[in-house]
Amino acid sequence: MNEIHWEPREPPLVRVENASLRLGGKEILSGVSLGVCRGEILTIIGPNGGGKTTLLRIMLGLLSPDQGQVTRAPGLRIGYMPQRITFDPVLPLNVRRFLTLSTPQPEPALLKVLEEVGAAALLNAPMQNLSGGELQRVLMARALLRDPDLLALDEPAQGVDVHGQVELFGLISKISHERGCAVVMVSHDLHLVMAATDRVLCLNRHICCTGSPGSVQANPAFIELFSPRALGNLAIYSHQHNHHHDPVTGKECAGKECQHD
Repeated sequence: MNEIHWEPREPPLVRVENASLRLGGKEILSGVSLGVCRGEILTIIGPNGGGKTTLLRIMLGLLSPDQGQVTRAPGLRIGYMPQRITFDPVLPLNVRRFLTLSTPQPEPALLKVLEEVGAAALLNAPMQNLSGGELQRVLMARALLRDPDLLALDEPAQGVDVHGQVELFGLISKISHERGCAVVMVSHDLHLVMAATDRVLCLNRHICCTGSPGSVQANPAFIELFSPRALGNLAIYSHQHNHHHDPVTGKECAGKECQHD
């Protein structure tokens, strides 16, 4: 496959080069390379056990690959929204207290970030009483309190109904546009997941395909990986762009769509 080599106008916020990892004697990732730049939304999709969360943790520095290299921009601020979080039902923890567990914040800052995610009314609500959608918005508010250059979201639509997912993905797109931050989302769901992304990376321990949502949907590797039933439920959003992105740098390429295995 021909590759288009293109020098980015600015370095990626995070760049992963040829990363491989084995855990417990099992291959988790093999030869993965990618990059994400400021203002870009990258969605990593793939089956359960495909290495998506592991790759995200490598990007964030929470795990180190056995082979390969990870480069992060100096002074990079990261806001991380984890895949799962549980609360002791007898622990008296409200949203205000949860948002200030790691770093004290004045109330105006808390209200501002909660308003940004559409959850300003929840400041004094018990964490245990939040719905799935409310919890995800509060978790996102917590990540945004760091004023991140890179917002990392691991299964952000978990526990949210379809209507809530549409609103949540729209919110993610709005935040990226208004703040100018990069967003990396991880998901195993195909429903609406591409509605707020510039670039998709399909991962099953190695990169199966990558590119714009439309190009990935038509890629034979993607079609082979996901069942016809899943494909029938896939809602693809096509960005109105007249350019394409390099799958490693995340920046615009000259010429045709870049697709790397």
